[in-house]
Amino acid sequence: MKKYECPDCGYIYDEAIGAEHEGYPAGSKWEDLPEDFPCPDCFVREKPDFVLKEG
Repeated sequence: MKKYECPDCGYIYDEAIGAEHEGYPAGSKWEDLPEDFPCPDCFVREKPDFVLKEG
């Protein structure tokens, strides 16, 4: 599973954990999230801005 980081606030989207509060359960792949997926913490950055951390 991969992890992606918001370059603005440092939020990590971990595919193994997902983003339950936003409607993406554990195991949700990054490529399955919409292109306009906003950072759940800062709402400043969207999916294209995130940086792959590991995976």
